Amino acid sequence: MSEHVVVIGAVALGPKAACRYKRLNQDAKVTLIDRDEIFSYGGCGIPYYVSGDVSEANQLRSTAFHMVRDEPFFQDIKGVSVVSSTEVTKIDRKSKQVHTRNVKTGEEGVVDYDQLVIGTGATPRKLNLPGEDLDNVFYVGNMHDAEKIKEGITKGQYGKAVVIGAGFIGLEMAEAFADMWGIETTVVEIFDQILPRMCSPVLARMGQKHMEEEGVAFQLGQTVSRIEGDGKAERVVTSEGTIEADIVIVSAGVIPNDKLARDCGLECSERGGILVDETMRTSDPLIFAGGDCVIIKNAIDGSPLFLPMGSMANRQGRVIGGNLAGRKETFPAAAGSWCVKIFENAMSGTGMSLGSAKQAGFDAISVILIMADRAHFYPEKDMMTLEMVVDKATRRVLGIQGISKGGDALVGRINAVAAIMKYEPTIEDVSNIEVAYSPPYASAMDVLNAIANMADNAIHGLNHGHGPDIFAQYWDERESGKYCFLDVREKADAEPFLEKYPEYWHNIPQGEIPKRYEELPKDKKLVLVCNTGGRSYEAQIMLDALGFDEVLNTQGGMAVIKAYGVDI
Repeated sequence: MSEHVVVIGAVALGPKAACRYKRLNQDAKVTLIDRDEIFSYGGCGIPYYVSGDVSEANQLRSTAFHMVRDEPFFQDIKGVSVVSSTEVTKIDRKSKQVHTRNVKTGEEGVVDYDQLVIGTGATPRKLNLPGEDLDNVFYVGNMHDAEKIKEGITKGQYGKAVVIGAGFIGLEMAEAFADMWGIETTVVEIFDQILPRMCSPVLARMGQKHMEEEGVAFQLGQTVSRIEGDGKAERVVTSEGTIEADIVIVSAGVIPNDKLARDCGLECSERGGILVDETMRTSDPLIFAGGDCVIIKNAIDGSPLFLPMGSMANRQGRVIGGNLAGRKETFPAAAGSWCVKIFENAMSGTGMSLGSAKQAGFDAISVILIMADRAHFYPEKDMMTLEMVVDKATRRVLGIQGISKGGDALVGRINAVAAIMKYEPTIEDVSNIEVAYSPPYASAMDVLNAIANMADNAIHGLNHGHGPDIFAQYWDERESGKYCFLDVREKADAEPFLEKYPEYWHNIPQGEIPKRYEELPKDKKLVLVCNTGGRSYEAQIMLDALGFDEVLNTQGGMAVIKAYGVDI
């Protein structure tokens, strides 16, 4: 008798596991059960369907060869049976059965299994606010939400949008409203930066400023107390005021759907999520789980990691499919790689930010570099800002993040580091990382090599400085008399600042420092600035050798200062 594998959940992980297993065991019976009638779709593509970049909803359900992944597709092409509009209400591990209920008819049933896969995903977090149940309040949790939002947009029903939460989906939805449709959009976030817990404050500020330039407003460090309206959302009330709204998107994270697992006695995290081993097997050897409902291991420090991403679910699904067939495949850990498109820019990262590294107990520092993403003489180049986080004692690279207009180039650099994170790479590993080189695609000393070299110089005390956040702090305190702001560019570049701030801004071109250093005060901190931080680093080395005690190089120079939004 052939084995019967039952898969609960048919969005990302479930179909991948089911189809992989069926390919390895053609004689087996495989059943996919999902509570929705729309399944096997790319949920991460919903903001791009709302924006109009993806024109038809079915494109998110289609294969690369334009076949819609519906029941007949799975049955005829994949040999997998699909039971849709049906939820699993109970897992009976002793009897090896799942109890089901049709969500439309209420009809109940029982399905036997030999092996079971749980891919129940996650549910958007509700804030339990007064008015959260009003019409035109959405969570962007499924295709039904997406179609309703798109219908309202195309009918011209929304002139003002409020997005609660500045995570990935929140930012993508804000762009979708503001860019293609010209909807007045405000993002409210309880933390004081966008992409909290994921992105460094410096890069977050740069991303926020870019979105503000494109028309998105931000209210950070604020809580939402209620949503008001007569039958539909009309206002969002925050801790600091009221924002008018025709549509509200609640994007406050997601909660892993682990109730089925908990109820049947499978081991789960106290904070939510099913616990699995490297093979994606649960505490029951006959039950696997993966995707947005599980907790995996962080590749940086081994801590529990909840990372709800479609790419993760697909890779885990393949591992599960192989192990269902008796193979010994593993998904050992993840570094937490991410990327997000915000208008003309992209942001991306892998591993830990400086804040999360310190919180994890590392003696970490970070360095910031801005540099062309290809040869500086090649005409079609973009400037890329990277921030690398390293552990001082071990020189281990703990994370790297960046922002750039050249999104593919940025993600390519981040992916190169992400691929080696599980091997605990050191600064030397990235300093010597081999990238394919040609002037249209990279510099001879690639930006990745350069930022690793910069980290090496920082640990050895050769490059001592700060990012634009500390520069902004010093600039705000300029009247204290503690700082001398030294522009080491040529006079023509420094002239506008010399005229605007004659008492605070000084200029000695880097090449003239050996002859003119006596013009500089030794009783003040010298805050050095150039265009990108290269010449100011050279100037800092010179001034260190000349006996100046406090010389600080502004990493990233004026390019990052301006992108950060310092009022100068």
